[in-house]
Amino acid sequence: MQRRKSNSQNKLHVKKGEQVEVLSGNDRGKRGRVLMVFPKQNKVLVEGINLVTKHQKPNQENPKGGRLEQEMPLDVSNVLPVDPTSGEASRIGRKKIEESGKTRWVRYAKISGETLDN
Repeated sequence: MQRRKSNSQNKLHVKKGEQVEVLSGNDRGKRGRVLMVFPKQNKVLVEGINLVTKHQKPNQENPKGGRLEQEMPLDVSNVLPVDPTSGEASRIGRKKIEESGKTRWVRYAKISGETLDN
């Protein structure tokens, strides 16, 4: 009997485009939108959070060069999605729902029970 191959990619509790709140670090309590998700590294890139100053040499796009601020990835454990109804940061649960004879998994906010996936 052949063993079933498991999915090696991590399943994260946040998705691209979602509103999240930062739980720890310098930007604790701030909110932002998820720009990118890196499941292999367990990191997320959040708009306006974890900004660092990068020194840029002059190039054709930026002829002056200078110091630019850009976001760096955060660990996914340091962010929580914001509940759409209450507006608070909420933990996420997963449940199966049946619609038109098919079952699928959806994420829901533990505070209100509202589903996050459309």
